[in-house]
Amino acid sequence: MFLIDKKKNEAISISKKTFQELEFKERKHLQEWICKNTDILGERLLIIQKEFSGFDDTKERLDLLAIDEKRMRQLKNTV
Repeated sequence: MFLIDKKKNEAISISKKTFQELEFKERKHLQEWICKNTDILGERLLIIQKEFSGFDDTKERLDLLAIDEKRMRQLKNTV
């Protein structure tokens, strides 16, 4: 990955860092970034629920529950 300096017309190499090295946390950081801008995942999504745990047969939870744009249109047309 490179940082582009437009004034100097240079591409400066940036060293790779892990989320752990940068002290980023899944719930506090990554999940919130996705909620604020779902384009991070490569498509526009509607976030329906965060931290969903209302399943009958498991204690598992979903970090984020979302629907994509195509499904939003399909649902809209059936209502």
